[in-house]
Amino acid sequence: MNVLIVDDEPPARDRLRGLLGQLSGYHLCGEATNGAEALRLAANLVPDIVLLDIQMPGLDGLETAARLAALEKPPAIVFVTAYSQYALDAFDAHAVGYLLKPIRLEHLERVLASASRLNRAQLASLAAEPAEAGRTHLRVRLGQRLELIPLSEVCYFQADQKYVTVRHRHGEALIEESLKTLETELGARVVRVHRNALAMAAQIAGLEKTADGGADLVFTDIPDRLEVSRRHLPLIRQFLKNA
Repeated sequence: MNVLIVDDEPPARDRLRGLLGQLSGYHLCGEATNGAEALRLAANLVPDIVLLDIQMPGLDGLETAARLAALEKPPAIVFVTAYSQYALDAFDAHAVGYLLKPIRLEHLERVLASASRLNRAQLASLAAEPAEAGRTHLRVRLGQRLELIPLSEVCYFQADQKYVTVRHRHGEALIEESLKTLETELGARVVRVHRNALAMAAQIAGLEKTADGGADLVFTDIPDRLEVSRRHLPLIRQFLKNA
């Protein structure tokens, strides 16, 4: 994956360059010191991923990201900044990741892996998607960083007090949205499994009997077993019959 670094501060570029050199599968294709230079390099180099600072003189990172997203072959944009207050604005600018300085190697590796899973068609679709359209990704907080997780990789949602755990192919994360909100928004894409759990319909593989006479939901892409309540079991069986 070709990576372009954009930051007006030399020490920040040095830090990212050094960390990137410790990771396999990523090639530094260029460096820019401001937004205008980043746009010129991106048009010529066609990077897969751009590591982008937000506060820069002239064209700032948010405006640069919006213009990068409009390219014929848009890169995956990961913001790298010292300011956490820009997180939501960053995702509105179609970023797929958000890292807070000082950057740790393991955080960079994880967000780059997430960015690498999005192909250019998905990035173009994400950038063009109107606000009122059904969502294709979830915004999740992972420690000191925020990331986008494609809904196509989500297996189920499980509520625990004020948070909801999102279980996806590569692990899990927490969001603050309620199951009710998710169920209303995602509609037929989810199936109620329990009062505290929703499963993504596309990820359901079948049912498995338990020793106590109950049933667990089995998934296509993960080994988890999710308890199905007796109340919802007939609905799950009907769903599987019609699938």
